[in-house]
Amino acid sequence: MHASTLIHKPAPWYKHRWPWLLMLGPFLVIVAGSVTIWLAVTHQDALVVDDYYMQGKAINLDLRRDRVATAMGLSFIGQIDAATDTLSGTLFAAGPPPAGKIRVHLAHPTLPQKDIQLITALDERGHFQVALPLLDRAVWQILIESEQRDWRLNGELKWPEQKVMMLSADVPPHP
Repeated sequence: MHASTLIHKPAPWYKHRWPWLLMLGPFLVIVAGSVTIWLAVTHQDALVVDDYYMQGKAINLDLRRDRVATAMGLSFIGQIDAATDTLSGTLFAAGPPPAGKIRVHLAHPTLPQKDIQLITALDERGHFQVALPLLDRAVWQILIESEQRDWRLNGELKWPEQKVMMLSADVPPHP
């Protein structure tokens, strides 16, 4: 036997596992980056506002509505009954409770298409009860306002952990 026949000839690089294992990391990064780019291009970002100036003016109007609610001494206590899918509550005021209809707006934290807008009438004592669609598990922003939108109460609801909500107009009046 010759010595040349005993020398082991190495296998080509692609038959070894280490080059493939080393290439797996960069390949996964390229796949993850491609998926991220696809998500960014195909899904609209609902949190970006097109008209910043108009939104800034709207904030000042909202502050006025908070001050009106504070001057009226408004507060709200509500309860969600998951068994009957209803929201019931009472609107309290320093004087007689506001008459007429109110708007109850439940805003989903990230998906505006899941926002819920309810309009209901108050009875003479400030009570109401309204059917409520099934809520997703989230921290919902709650806005209760008059039909004319001259006052508002706002807060948040951690659903389903929190079934009772209490809102009050505790924003101090601004000169």
